[in-house]
Amino acid sequence: MLKTVKKKYVVPAVAVGFLFVGASFKDDFFEIAKQIEIFTTLYKTVNTNYVDETNPGQLMDKAIKSMLEDLDPYTVYFNEQDVAKFKINNTGEYTGIGALITRKEGKLIIKEVYKDYPADKAGLKAGDEIIKIGDVLLADFKEDAGELLKGSKNTKVDIQFTRQGKTSPAQIVLSEVDVKAVPYYALVGNNTGYIVLSQFNTKASSETKAALIELKDKGAKNIILDLRGNPGGLLHEAVNVCNLFVKEGETIVTTKSKNDKYNNTYKTPKSPVDTDIPLVVLVDGHSASASEIVSGALQDLDRAVVVGSRSFGKGLVQRPLDLTYGTQVKVTISRYYTPSGRGIQALDYTHKDADGKAIRIDKKNYNAFKTRNGRTVYDGGGILPDVELEESKQSAIADALVRKDGIFNYATTYYYKNPNLGTTIPNISDADFEAFKAYLKKEKFEFDTETEKSLKETLEVAKKEKVDASIATECQTLLTALQRSEEKELTAHKQEIKQLITDELIKRYQYKEGLYKYYTTSNSEIKKAVALLNNSAEYTKILSKK
Repeated sequence: MLKTVKKKYVVPAVAVGFLFVGASFKDDFFEIAKQIEIFTTLYKTVNTNYVDETNPGQLMDKAIKSMLEDLDPYTVYFNEQDVAKFKINNTGEYTGIGALITRKEGKLIIKEVYKDYPADKAGLKAGDEIIKIGDVLLADFKEDAGELLKGSKNTKVDIQFTRQGKTSPAQIVLSEVDVKAVPYYALVGNNTGYIVLSQFNTKASSETKAALIELKDKGAKNIILDLRGNPGGLLHEAVNVCNLFVKEGETIVTTKSKNDKYNNTYKTPKSPVDTDIPLVVLVDGHSASASEIVSGALQDLDRAVVVGSRSFGKGLVQRPLDLTYGTQVKVTISRYYTPSGRGIQALDYTHKDADGKAIRIDKKNYNAFKTRNGRTVYDGGGILPDVELEESKQSAIADALVRKDGIFNYATTYYYKNPNLGTTIPNISDADFEAFKAYLKKEKFEFDTETEKSLKETLEVAKKEKVDASIATECQTLLTALQRSEEKELTAHKQEIKQLITDELIKRYQYKEGLYKYYTTSNSEIKKAVALLNNSAEYTKILSKK
């Protein structure tokens, strides 16, 4: 590891690494070599002369990551620890506790527990805060605490956690955790197969194929492929998933780059499972990358009706490239294009606003393309569904509640007040919704919208500069008015928020599997997809209209 190497050896090793990468670029080689020399000289000078002891590895790690941040959010550097995590994400296999954990404001919180895995067997629940792992108090631990919860199979890890103000011990026995690409599939009604594809790891196409075949054997005459919330993954797995529904040799995606070796056309390599079965693909604003390759290709080929809300809009392809000392860089190497020739990238990272944020491509600059049957589709802003559903879109107020854990934290409180619901579906009444609003007020929940953040910043500056008190008063008045507006927004989106609370609570009582099962009978997007598939005339009309 870099940080364990003595200073006098660090710079030469790093310089060699950079020169190795730079040497592959023939254009502007002198400029690249010049900048590397400046950087390594500065790095050595700072390490040698800085008043306090420095950590060379940490300095370099931060320097590299900060440099890449200016390109796009997908071009990233992986140190040795990061490389291990990246491999886990792609294979879907790792040894650990079987739980989704997050660290916010210095706290390590369990967000979701996977059924029958180590954390679940140890009695841990969503909302628990892990405060100690082995002898390590996490309040004093600034590294990645998740690494302390990994090890070889059957390793015993002693922890302490807090739950509803009470601290308790637990022992977790690590085991292999298999992250499924297809966590759920079932028949909806008598003849519609429903498949949830949650990520594109190495098992995505094989698990989707197995689910498809089993559902057909059980009588499925139609299929719903649910890609909502799927952030993407491996490009070749997206091609293979499409291959289940389209013939061999069909172009699914092309990639284009300034580097000729990354210009590729990806075609379906195998015989399909079923090219005729009616198919609906569900997408939303969190469907990205490989999800958009699948939905975009099947839409362009008029092989499926896409239902939901506009997808995320990530039309960039990354590839991990090995560096020295077990490190990697994941580089955006090309853009991808659907069979009709459209790109779906929504943000232009080559042009940024005054705040340094990428600019969204303007709708007036979208270009029109034609599907195989002559239907018009557009580039520039993700995949626009053939059937748009308002309920598939998440409002700004709901997004803030999810992003800042307002719903998650309320669900934790609700769960311990109502511990015995079991398989009963929680009924969030209007009274419960008012209790939720009161909870937000009690916890002084901050939505942190862009407007609210700007006003708070202005108010802080006004106080620091000791400007006329009336200005500060007016800012506070505006902030109060904005908070009243946010309360109105809560009420306006009551049904959406109640549904999000219900979804979170079902996971608490019945795990994620229970939520998927609930969706098959209660989710409006799935209901509308089933209705469309059962209306063959409407389904055919959508795919054939020009």
